[in-house]
Amino acid sequence: MKAAQCISGMRLLFPLNSLDLLRENSISACKSSLLLSFASLQRLCRLIGSKSSTEEEKGDAFEVRYLVRSCGLSSEGARAISKKIKFKSTERPDSVLALLRNHGFTLSQISRMLRKRPSLILAHPEHTLLPKLEFLLSKGISKAHLARTLSGDPTLLYRSLEKHIKPCYNFLRSILLSDAKIVSAIHRRECSHYVIANIEFLRESGVGRPSISILLTSFPEVLTQSHEELSRVVKEVKEMGFDPSKVTFGLAMHALSGKSNKSIRERCFEVYRKWGWSKDDILAAFKKHPNCMLLSESKISQGMDFIVNKMGSSSKMILHNPIVLFLSLEKRIIPRFRVINVLQSKGLVKKHMSLTSIFVPNETKFQQRYIIRFAEQVPRLLSVYKGKLKPEEV
Repeated sequence: MKAAQCISGMRLLFPLNSLDLLRENSISACKSSLLLSFASLQRLCRLIGSKSSTEEEKGDAFEVRYLVRSCGLSSEGARAISKKIKFKSTERPDSVLALLRNHGFTLSQISRMLRKRPSLILAHPEHTLLPKLEFLLSKGISKAHLARTLSGDPTLLYRSLEKHIKPCYNFLRSILLSDAKIVSAIHRRECSHYVIANIEFLRESGVGRPSISILLTSFPEVLTQSHEELSRVVKEVKEMGFDPSKVTFGLAMHALSGKSNKSIRERCFEVYRKWGWSKDDILAAFKKHPNCMLLSESKISQGMDFIVNKMGSSSKMILHNPIVLFLSLEKRIIPRFRVINVLQSKGLVKKHMSLTSIFVPNETKFQQRYIIRFAEQVPRLLSVYKGKLKPEEV
């Protein structure tokens, strides 16, 4: 009753609209207060976050400054590396840098190594790095070559000297002829137990050292195939008549390995067929130079077009030595043809010459045989060779 009277009295003092207004004002005040509190909280969070970021930047600044100043890294590169390594003292990094510089590494090579292996800067110079460098250098590798090799991929410096590097070296020494090739093979991680097992299989299959050597140094992917796939390739190459003791056996293995090479071979086959080669012709060329089945379609077509349509030779003349297709059209074939064309027009050489006698000899032999020899009869022949004169102007 009293409450009702109170409310009734308030309604007398404050009309209905006034009471509603008062209630709305109170709610608005509460909302404003909450919004102000939330805004304050946001500002506080930003301040805390800003403080944390600043502290983090200060913490990273030491490593970043050192990497920029001492290792030749950009600020961005140094900042990225500093997230992976932490050090409070420069004693260990200084020792690592001094060791690398003393062994012929340039600043750019060191920075390249650190971008690939940031933890290298914290490696133990005397126990981890020096023994491996000394072993590799003791095999006759120059400091410049070693620095160039390891800067490309410093992984080798993380491998065990006694358990990996030395055993690999001893194994490869029986196959490869130079220490440089051995170090390169070890560096490219071509000496895993899996690869060694495949090499042993090749040896047992009668494959000679020249083929194994070319596979190790130039086509290591062949040796990383499964044992089943490698067995299939060896069998196929033997059935095609390749001699396992010659390097062409290894080249044929490479050409017949891998899905990508298979698609290239199929395209090459079609191009040769368009230029009049039979299946037996293609096999004959493949046996002479297996890589002729790995050329690009344009390379084959351009070479064939010049030899057939410009020189007037049969496309099958290339069967005697497919290496002609590998030679540069602009730098070798065209300049030499200009010289031969002049000599033939003057009756100084026979009309029909083998492609190999023209294009296969090295630069010195070609000039001695066809330019210097006829210098008196055709004084401006060298200018024709260099493209300064057209053949018809001589």
